[in-house]
Amino acid sequence: MTAPPRHLVSDGHRGVPVLTTPFRTPLFIGGEIYRGSTYGPKHPLAIPRVSTAIDLSRAMGWLPDEVYLDTHVASERELARFHTADYIAALKRAEAEQRVDEATATRHNLGKLENPVFAEMYRRPAHSSGSALQAARILGDRPAGLVYAPAAGTHHARRDRASGFCYFNAPVLGILELLDHGLERILYVDLDAHHGDGVEEAFADDDRVLTLSIHEDGRWPYTGKVEDRAGGMARNLPVPPGFNDSEMEHVMEAAVLPLARAFRPQAMVIQTGADALAEDPLSRLELSNRALWDAVAALLPLAPRVLVVGGGGYNPWSVGRCWAGIWAVMNGIDPAVRPTAEAEAVLRALTWNRAAGRNPPDHWFTTLGDERRPGPVRDAVKRVAEIAMS
Repeated sequence: MTAPPRHLVSDGHRGVPVLTTPFRTPLFIGGEIYRGSTYGPKHPLAIPRVSTAIDLSRAMGWLPDEVYLDTHVASERELARFHTADYIAALKRAEAEQRVDEATATRHNLGKLENPVFAEMYRRPAHSSGSALQAARILGDRPAGLVYAPAAGTHHARRDRASGFCYFNAPVLGILELLDHGLERILYVDLDAHHGDGVEEAFADDDRVLTLSIHEDGRWPYTGKVEDRAGGMARNLPVPPGFNDSEMEHVMEAAVLPLARAFRPQAMVIQTGADALAEDPLSRLELSNRALWDAVAALLPLAPRVLVVGGGGYNPWSVGRCWAGIWAVMNGIDPAVRPTAEAEAVLRALTWNRAAGRNPPDHWFTTLGDERRPGPVRDAVKRVAEIAMS
């Protein structure tokens, strides 16, 4: 993939090579609610993710206090910009009572294995959604800007029900806030292994928002077929299992970047789910984290205002390393460097109650950048790129 022209310099701090980006100073929106919050010991989201990205970024010297913002917590009124009052009330009540009755569970898809009752089940997504709203307000009030809100990638939630571990739809709320600031061309790019169905559905009839989703074909939620255009304002690129770095580069160069340039977005939201990485348990895709870093680097120059959010990712080492690296890329820093002693200590302190976590490979502790995973560009991948451009 051809990255935008930049120059390697030294920032004088730890000797880190820097790719200069002169026109925007990125901001990072985080929060302490994610530290220790869990969906339950057997749930894929039993692992620390946002807190790991914050800790690694700080340990690498990439996250000074002056660019870190504590998250805004979305109010019920703000959540009602997209979600129904009944659903908001049901979720708040479920957290207070730590239970849901059968009618509520059925109506709002709560209390299931997928979307369980847990201690912060209202407050945590209110924080995540608040970070998207906070970022959108920062971006909407200035001609250019770059904000990272890794908790705000909850792209499956619907107006009145939870879906796919997502209780509120933070990307939708952020995009609506950008629209409320008068922007008329907003691009949403979803790099998660799972189709960005909730965002696509929310804006299917709105020609101000173009949604692009690269996701694994045949995987839950089983939507996002290549022919599906959602009223004309969506492009879907379902890719086969084994999707490799070379194929990601092809899809970006042949479809995503040309579509983005043609749309000329005033603002862009990039969803960076890390579940497309080879070491993630919830997909069969085979990307290295460098493939996602390259994709983000190529997209950043295409809009003056950019909000980067997280998403899926269920291996604590791969998602933490990936998301910290995305923050580095946003700052023009090459993240493919050896971790500092402090960063290695963060990685060694992680645990994961799955077979792969009982004896983790040493490179999960001692590297930030994966080895690249190139391979042949298969006809199925070429075909989805061609159809997306048609």
